[in-house]
Amino acid sequence: MTKVLQQDFQHLVGSIANLLAPSMAKDHPNLPVVKAEGCYYYGVDGKKYLDFTSGIAVENVGHRHPKVVQAIKDSADTLIHGPSGVIIYESILKLAYELQQIMPPKLDNFFFANSGTEAIEGAIKLAKYATKRPYVVSFTGCFHGRSIGALSVSTSKSKYRKFLQPSWLTYQLPYAHPDDLPEGAIPEIFFPEKLERDVEKLFNHQVTPEEVACIILEPVLGEGGYIIPPKEWLAKIREICDRHGILLIFDEVQTGFGRTGNWFAAQTFGVTPDIMAIAKGIAAGLPLSATVASKELMSQWPLGTHGTTFGGNPIACSAALASLEVLREERLLENATNMGAYALEQLDELKKKHHLIKEVRGVGLMIGIELQVPETGKPNGKAVMDVLDGCLERGVLFYLCGNSGEVIRMIPPLTITKDQIDTGIDVLDQALSAYTA
Repeated sequence: MTKVLQQDFQHLVGSIANLLAPSMAKDHPNLPVVKAEGCYYYGVDGKKYLDFTSGIAVENVGHRHPKVVQAIKDSADTLIHGPSGVIIYESILKLAYELQQIMPPKLDNFFFANSGTEAIEGAIKLAKYATKRPYVVSFTGCFHGRSIGALSVSTSKSKYRKFLQPSWLTYQLPYAHPDDLPEGAIPEIFFPEKLERDVEKLFNHQVTPEEVACIILEPVLGEGGYIIPPKEWLAKIREICDRHGILLIFDEVQTGFGRTGNWFAAQTFGVTPDIMAIAKGIAAGLPLSATVASKELMSQWPLGTHGTTFGGNPIACSAALASLEVLREERLLENATNMGAYALEQLDELKKKHHLIKEVRGVGLMIGIELQVPETGKPNGKAVMDVLDGCLERGVLFYLCGNSGEVIRMIPPLTITKDQIDTGIDVLDQALSAYTA
């Protein structure tokens, strides 16, 4: 990038960027970039940044994969917009077919939308319509989006709900959080038993099960801190839903499309929901999502009860088809499993060196590094911000999560190599050492 263009861009960042709403444009680190490719961003400052965020778990096949770019170009040559239902087109039909091949059993019917939040809204609407029941149960710490409906079941941070009174017709249960595990207790036994007790209290004191349309949760907490529950706990939720005729919704917006080492976390944990919300990694950066259920369930949602203008955009569907092809051809699910295991090994060694690290947890390439105040063990969001800045200065972009911002997210593209992981962890090591010093 020429010096003149750099100056022009910096002028835009410094002045015209103020026209963007702060809630949109002031996230960390607000890095000015001019290009992205593979596992890298290219900054206006001329530096190359290793991206361990994947655009927040979106670019699973890497930035601007050639097959995806070509699919977008080819699609734009024939059709840019298609309000599905008014017209029908090849890419949306092919995508529905291809997705059906990789979904858990019986999840074979798709309502396409544009974002994860929309997929959640669709899932809740479908559950309420099909069951004719008014209430929804979610779990503390889960994040499902910021529209009012999705926000009513999101509890990762109270600030997202401030002044909005979104908790209409919803109840919350505790997630299987390691901080709640008594010393010496076995997670696979303790959390399912605790869940049974918590559900009994809820149904005895607040809402009857016959009034609950659905239970919704993230099978792995995302924005809430990258908490990975025991599969036995998820199986217990499935059992409770079956017992009471309650529909189970998995929010797989962040865990989907290979992130956990399988196509979906439902397959990783061996628990199949009735409805699934998918988005993020589906179309390699283009806006696309889907509410997914069985044909039997979706058929109870007749014409006019839900709709969309832009959902299932033909270009986005073409990008999704190309992305699925890349995930298969390059064996990226296998790479996510192998590279995720390798990264966890290296991070466990880093934890031994830095008392600032409280815990490292992950499944596939969805990894959280929780920082603490070493003297007290309390969450250390300030350290996270300083360490993130230190990593950025050294050319690696991480992101944060957790109720207090105490967790560093490591969610690189699934195309990541061992050398790139080594580079990223070495930079993290340096930033941690600099903070401690």
